Amino acid sequence: MVLCRTVLYAVLITLPTVYQAFPYHKSIKEASCGYDACHETIPGMINVHMIPHSHDDVGWLKTVDQYYYGSKPSVRKAGVQYIIDTVITELQENPDRRFIYVETAFLWKWWLDHNESKQQQVIDLINSGQLEIVGGAWSMNDEAATHYQSTIDQFTWGLRKLNDTFGACGRPHVGWQIDPFGHSREMASLFSQFGYDGVFFARADYQDLKHRFDTKTTQMIWQGSSNLGTASRLFTVAFNGTYAPPSGFCFDINCEDEPIIDDINSPDYNVDSRIADFTAYIENYASHLQTEHVLVSMGEDFNYQDAATWFVNLDKLKKYINAKQEEGGRLNLLYSTPACYLKALNDANITWTVKEDDFFPYASDEHSYWTGYFVSRTTSKYFERQANNFLQVCKQLYALADVEEEYEEQLSNLREALGIMQHHDAITGTARQNVFEDYSRLIYEGFQHCGNITERALRKLSASDLPFVSCLLRNVSQCEPSEISDTFMVTVYNPLSHEVSYYVRLPVLGSAYSVRDASGNEQKVQLVPIPDPVQNLPERNSNATFEIVFLANNVPPLGFRSYYVAVVNSTDEEMWSVMESSNSSIGNDDLQALFNEDTGLLQSIMIDGEEMALQQNFHYYEGWVGNNSEPALRASGAYIFRPNGSSVAVSSAVDTKIFKGELVEEVHQTFTDWISQVTRVYKDKNYIELEWLVGPIPVDDGIGKEVITRVTTDLVNNNTFYTDSNGREMLKRVINFRPTWDLEVYEPISGNYYPITSKIVIEDVSKGLKLAILNDRAQGGSSLRTGEIEIMVHRRLLYDDGKGVGEALEDEAFGKGRIARGKHYLVVGPTEGSGNMSLAAQERLLAQEKLLSPWIFVTPLSMSFDEWTSYTTEFSGILQNIPQNVHILTLEPWKNNTVLLRLEHIFEKNEDLVLSDAAVVNLEELFTPFVVKSIRETTLAANQWLGEYDRLNWTDTSGISMDSWEVPNDIPNISLKPMQIRTFVVEVTR
Repeated sequence: MVLCRTVLYAVLITLPTVYQAFPYHKSIKEASCGYDACHETIPGMINVHMIPHSHDDVGWLKTVDQYYYGSKPSVRKAGVQYIIDTVITELQENPDRRFIYVETAFLWKWWLDHNESKQQQVIDLINSGQLEIVGGAWSMNDEAATHYQSTIDQFTWGLRKLNDTFGACGRPHVGWQIDPFGHSREMASLFSQFGYDGVFFARADYQDLKHRFDTKTTQMIWQGSSNLGTASRLFTVAFNGTYAPPSGFCFDINCEDEPIIDDINSPDYNVDSRIADFTAYIENYASHLQTEHVLVSMGEDFNYQDAATWFVNLDKLKKYINAKQEEGGRLNLLYSTPACYLKALNDANITWTVKEDDFFPYASDEHSYWTGYFVSRTTSKYFERQANNFLQVCKQLYALADVEEEYEEQLSNLREALGIMQHHDAITGTARQNVFEDYSRLIYEGFQHCGNITERALRKLSASDLPFVSCLLRNVSQCEPSEISDTFMVTVYNPLSHEVSYYVRLPVLGSAYSVRDASGNEQKVQLVPIPDPVQNLPERNSNATFEIVFLANNVPPLGFRSYYVAVVNSTDEEMWSVMESSNSSIGNDDLQALFNEDTGLLQSIMIDGEEMALQQNFHYYEGWVGNNSEPALRASGAYIFRPNGSSVAVSSAVDTKIFKGELVEEVHQTFTDWISQVTRVYKDKNYIELEWLVGPIPVDDGIGKEVITRVTTDLVNNNTFYTDSNGREMLKRVINFRPTWDLEVYEPISGNYYPITSKIVIEDVSKGLKLAILNDRAQGGSSLRTGEIEIMVHRRLLYDDGKGVGEALEDEAFGKGRIARGKHYLVVGPTEGSGNMSLAAQERLLAQEKLLSPWIFVTPLSMSFDEWTSYTTEFSGILQNIPQNVHILTLEPWKNNTVLLRLEHIFEKNEDLVLSDAAVVNLEELFTPFVVKSIRETTLAANQWLGEYDRLNWTDTSGISMDSWEVPNDIPNISLKPMQIRTFVVEVTR
C-alpha cells in the first residue's frame, strides 16, 4: 500500500530536535580533554609516552559476567568492576596520571551498577582528560571473520552510549585494536570514516615487523580504500609484537616483577638498576623509529585490579628517569594516551610511507600462522550471521511500524549480544567451550526479544493479532508451525532495498499443498525429499521427510508479502512435483551441472551451451600434533592452522540421488557417513548451490581433522586470486608473496590462507572466464594450485595450540563432535557477464541477497482463505525505485522522533560499466510510513555531525596530503560514489 502524503523538508543549520542526538552531559567549556589535555613534550629528548591500560576481553576463558564480577578466580583472577573502581581512585590521587579504557560493554555495565556520585567522578575524569576512551565500540572486534555491517553496528551502539553519557569528551580519537590476530584494510577504511585520526595494534607478521623495525616503518599511513581516495587514509602504529609492558616492568598484582624500591637504606634498593634496564630498552626501541617519541604500553590482560600497584611504581619510574635529565639523560617520561602520542607524531611534521594492502595472514613465528580461527566453531559463525540478518529485519520493522518505546530495551538486547559476538575471541571461535555456550545464550535471548518486536510490528502493519513465528531451525529442516498445521501463513519479509524473488523451503508432514497469494493466484509448489543425513541429525526433533518449495516472487523492498498454505487432498502424482531421476545432470536453460556416472562427483558445467571442466570434492588435512615448546612443535588448534602434510580426499566415489521438478533440480550426495551434500540449481538462478553437511568429524584414530571443499577447474589463474575484505572491497592475493616484504615460506598451505567473509574469486584472463564462490558465514581458504579454490568448512582438533585458550578445539554437541551445515554458491562464466551486467556485478547482488536474506515468518491458521484476505498481506516501506547499485545499509529507530539512515553504494570502481557509476537518491521521497521533517548528515558511526570535526592531516613520502571527508551540499538528492556510505539522522513525523 502506497501512502499519499506531503513531504516537509527543511535544511537547518541547527535542528533543535535532531541536535539532541549528540547531547553534552557537561558543557565542553568546563572540560579540557582530548588533544588539549596532553602533557607537554620536550624537543630534543626521547619522549616516552607511558600508556596505562587494561585489555579486558569480553569473554574468553570466562564468560562476560564472570570477567566483570571476578567470579571463577581459579580460571583467571580477573574482575573488571575492580579495575574501573580502583583506577578511578588512583587517578583522583594525582592529576598527572592517565588511563585509557576501551570496551564500552564493560564500561556501560559498570555505569549502570553505580550511583550518581561515582558516575560523576568518571565524568570529571573524562572531562579532564585523565581518563580517555579509545576504540569505544561495544567490544574490540576481530578483523578477519567480521562483516562490515556488524562492525559498523557495534561501533555505532558503543559510541552512542559514550555520546549520550559523556558528550564530546567521551568521543574516541583513535582505534585501539591491540589484540586481533591480523588486520583488515576495510577496518582502516571504517576508522577513517568514523572520523578517527589513527589506529594502534600489536599483532603483525613476525617477518613484516622485523622488516618494519629495520626500515623504521612501524608507523605508516594506511590507504583504507582503493575507491574512496586519500580521505580514507588512516595513520597506523604497529607495536613490537605485544601490548604488554617491557620485560621486567609489569607492576600488576598478578605479575612477579620487582617493584621499584627507592629507600636508599633498604637492602633491596634497586632504583639505579631498574632505571638502567628501562633506559636501555627505550633507547634500543627509539633507534627503530622516525621520531623522538616512543610509546610504551603499561598494562596487559585484566591489569589494574589494584591500580595502586601500577601507579605507585609508574610515578617512581617517571620521577627517577626524568631526574637523570640533570645529568644528561635523554629520556623524558610522561603519562600519555594513544591520542596524545598520535598528536606528538603529527606535530613532528615529517612524511610517512603508505601501505595499500592488509595485514593478513598473521604469523607469530615460522610455524604459527593464525589462519585456523578463520573457520573455528563454524556453527557459531553461522549463528552470528543469521542474528545479524534478523537484527536488520528487527530494526527496520521497528522503524517502519513505529513500534512503541517500551520495546526499545528488547532491541538493545540483540544489538548488545551481537556487539559482544564481534569480539576477537567470540566470532573467531577462540574462546572456551562454556564461554561459547554463554555467547549462544545471549544471542538466542536477543532473538527472542527481537521476535517480540517483529511480531508487534507485523501485527500493526497487517492489522491483525496473528502470531508471526521465526523458525530458527530451518537450517536442519525443522519448523514446528509448518509441520503441525494443515493451514498456515508464510510471510516473507525482504530487508533489501529492491524487489527480490526468493525460494521458500519449509519442512512439512503432508503430501500435497496449495500455496496462494492474497489475490488467489496459485503458486507452483514442489515437494523435495529431505536428505537422509539431515533427517538423522541428533539435534533434529521433527518427523518431516519433505520440504515444500515455492517462489515468493517480487517481494517488495523493506516490505513483506504473505501466502496462504493449505494441505490438499490429492492422489495425483503431479502434486509431488519431484521425481527421482537417473539422468546425471541438473540445471536450467542457462546453466547445467554434469555428474560423472561412475563416481557420482561433479565433473563439469555447461554455460550457455559451452562445457567447462569443474570438479568438486571434500578433503581433509590432518592437524599437526605438538607440545608447543618450540615453533617446530606447534600444534594445530583454535588459532593456528598447521596441517601435517597434503590433504586427503574423503571419497573417490559417492552415492547419489537425483530429483527434478518444475522449480528446482538437485543431487543428494553421500560422501561418507559424516559428509553429505545437496547440489542444486533453481530454474531461474544463475548459480549452483552446494549445501554441505559435515560432522561429527571422526577422531577415534587420534587424529584431528580440518575439512575443506575443493573446486578444481581448467582455468589458469597464475597463482593469483581475490578475497573480500570484511564483505566489502576485494583484495588481490598471490601465492607465496606479500606486497611489502620478501616473504620466506615455512608453512606453504596455512601461510597462503586468507579470510573469506563473503567471496573468493579466480580468473583466467586469457579465456575471459572467472569462478567465484560465495559463502553463508566467515571462512578461510585459498587457491593453492592453478584452477583450484579450496575453502575450509569445519575443524575438530585434539591438541591445544598454546596460544592461551588452554583447550583443544573439540567443539562438541549432544555428546559428539559438532555437526555443521552450510551453503556455498558457485558463480561461473565470462568476466563480462551476460546481458548488461558484469559477472562481478552479479556476484555483488547475490552477496547482498545472501547476507540479508528474506526472513520467513510462519503463522498457524484456523481460518478460511476468504477470512485471511481481510488482513493486510503486502507492504512496502519504499516509496520509490532506488538505483540498483544503492542499498539501505541501516534503517533503525534513533531518538527524539528520528531514525538513523545509512545508504551505501555497493560497487567498486570499474566493476561494471553501468553499476559502478555514481547514483542519486531522493531522501524526502524514499519511505512510505513517515514524512521527512529534517535531515542532517553524520560521520559513519553517527556520533558527530559531518563537517564539525577536524582530522589530523598526514603527508606521505611522495608529498601527498590526506584529504578531508567531503561535506556535500546535496540534501535531499544525495549522490553516492562507488563504495561510499553516507549516514543521516532523519527527523520524521508519522
